[in-house]
Amino acid sequence: MVEITKKYKIGKRRFGLINWTGAWTLYQKEVLRFLNVWIQTIFSPLTSSLLFLLVLSLAIGSDRGEVLGVPFITFLAPGLIAMQVIQQSFSHSSSTFMIGKIQGNIVDLLYAPLSAAEVTLSISLAAATRSIMIAIISIITFYLLIDMQIQYFFLLALFTFLTSFILGNIGIISGLWAEKFDHQATVTNFIIVPLSFLSGTFYSIERLPDFLQIISKVNPFFYMIDGFRYCFIGQADGSIKIGIIYMIVLSILSWLAAYILFKKGYKIKS
Repeated sequence: MVEITKKYKIGKRRFGLINWTGAWTLYQKEVLRFLNVWIQTIFSPLTSSLLFLLVLSLAIGSDRGEVLGVPFITFLAPGLIAMQVIQQSFSHSSSTFMIGKIQGNIVDLLYAPLSAAEVTLSISLAAATRSIMIAIISIITFYLLIDMQIQYFFLLALFTFLTSFILGNIGIISGLWAEKFDHQATVTNFIIVPLSFLSGTFYSIERLPDFLQIISKVNPFFYMIDGFRYCFIGQADGSIKIGIIYMIVLSILSWLAAYILFKKGYKIKS
């Protein structure tokens, strides 16, 4: 008994500074979770985007007028893809914690030999992976249907990753806070969806009154969608540099918030 006590010390990490194997395993588990139901998690958002594109193009007319110097249909398509990136990244990480809390297997995360940083980063990166896959499939599909060309590949990758990472972190915060699926639906229906709809997805903010333009430029979702669209049409409503800085700062702050809440066991530890 004395030998065992000296050899194994409870609470002592034996994985080095970072448990790479554990973090990678959790990331793989989260990726496999959404790949096992790929019709719902990958192709359902694509179907929604295509329906929006079809209905709006029929209602308004794909050849009627231009927005930011491009046909309306070309302006609309990138915004629809970015909107799905936003919503699906949030959905993934928030559902991870909600399902874990409802089913009672959240203890698997709490007692795993993983730090709070490793858990939150793994889940946020898995959420980003889901959104990036949706973006790639949507871009290929839209490319076959309409005239849409990628002009800035690096910026596209940067905006897609930052957008999905930020929403993955916000999803973790929401999942920790929510006590039932009604609470999660409240965040989705009254915060995520309205902000994504009212951030220039379907219109240019140039058409808004000045004070509404100022409000729109405070909304981080505006920079996510505007930057994503800029990578395709080469025109933007706002400043791309400000958008990148804003999103980098927000990604750090959102992850720190998720990290601190999980480390303290907010609503998951008695």
